[in-house]
Amino acid sequence: MVQFAGGQNTQLTPPVSGRDHVQGSATAPITLVEYGDFECPYCGQAFYVVKQLQQRLGDQMRYVFRNFPLMQTHPYALQAAEAAEAAGAQGKYWQMFDMLFEHQDALDTAHLVQYARDIGLNIQKFEQDLANHTFQPRIEEDIESGERSGVEGTPTFFINGVKYNGSFELPYLLAAIEARAGV
Repeated sequence: MVQFAGGQNTQLTPPVSGRDHVQGSATAPITLVEYGDFECPYCGQAFYVVKQLQQRLGDQMRYVFRNFPLMQTHPYALQAAEAAEAAGAQGKYWQMFDMLFEHQDALDTAHLVQYARDIGLNIQKFEQDLANHTFQPRIEEDIESGERSGVEGTPTFFINGVKYNGSFELPYLLAAIEARAGV
């Protein structure tokens, strides 16, 4: 059974815009938004599920990731989100995104700098952005939007702007996408 949230705090707020990190076309009939934490093991599992969805649905789906680091339980989550944003400022958000989820067990500063090197970032700029917490305000905006949208944990998905409360395992998430988007 497909489970969508009802009532208050179930709509994505704000909607997807130019400030978001997006993979896929703005004209895709499906928009999947995830609020996630780079250190969360469940988000690590969801990372591979989303990759499968992207492969299966192709041009039919666009994917958006918003930061929701659970700092009280994941000590490296905020810094990992800052690393992703710093990479994004250099045009390599999704490369860093993949590195962080593929290496969830190594998110300390030394590893983040190595990942930045591996994907070809300007290391001086990257380290400066981390040290100055340049992108913390943006991450706080994501957290606030998640809270307004009813996010309580990670991963939390929204399908075409409506909060999905079911399992994020592939068959369930795919069925919810198909039910919501009529694909």
